[in-house]
Amino acid sequence: MSPFVVEEWGITGYAEAWERQRQYVQEILDESRSPTLIFTEHRPVITLGANFKPGHLKQPREWFQENGVDVVTTDRGGDVTFHGPGQLVVYPLFPLDWVDRDLHRWLRELEQTTMAVVHEFGPNARQFPPHTGVWIEDRKVAAIGIKVRRWVSLHGIALNCDLDLRKFESIVPCGIHDFGVTSLTEAVGRTVTTTEAMPIFREAFLSRFS
Repeated sequence: MSPFVVEEWGITGYAEAWERQRQYVQEILDESRSPTLIFTEHRPVITLGANFKPGHLKQPREWFQENGVDVVTTDRGGDVTFHGPGQLVVYPLFPLDWVDRDLHRWLRELEQTTMAVVHEFGPNARQFPPHTGVWIEDRKVAAIGIKVRRWVSLHGIALNCDLDLRKFESIVPCGIHDFGVTSLTEAVGRTVTTTEAMPIFREAFLSRFS
């Protein structure tokens, strides 16, 4: 039996999903909700993490708004990234008692879980210290950024399935200048949808955390 519940939110606005996460985390802390694994895709948005450097936006904020992309300052770790349709966003709202309240271990668990998903499609995914996330060769296929509130984790993983990678050209993704981004579609050589990746991700979490 799964120790958590799973919800599929479809396509959401980032601010809406963030507020729902915070509500869920409060319910988990109040013990009125079980740990929850959420799958969603976001409407086009640039998110700025706690370590954001202004120079990592290559255009003024107004330029993004004029091009239909929101810009949101958030409380997750990391720098700047892009979310949009074709990217599977995974929010594990889990108590970190599961990893003995070890933040480093939690990040490594998220990486390992995501690597197992990528491996199912064929590419040899890897960790790339000191950079957080999951990589195929020297290109990032999944970004990871979290926030912990009273030892419950929110935010999570963004796996590039079949999104337009050109959207990353207007930022320095995750603040990393020397390496690029990729997607499962690009790496595999065929279209890999979020719908295809979602059940594989669910099973990877079940096998790791059940």
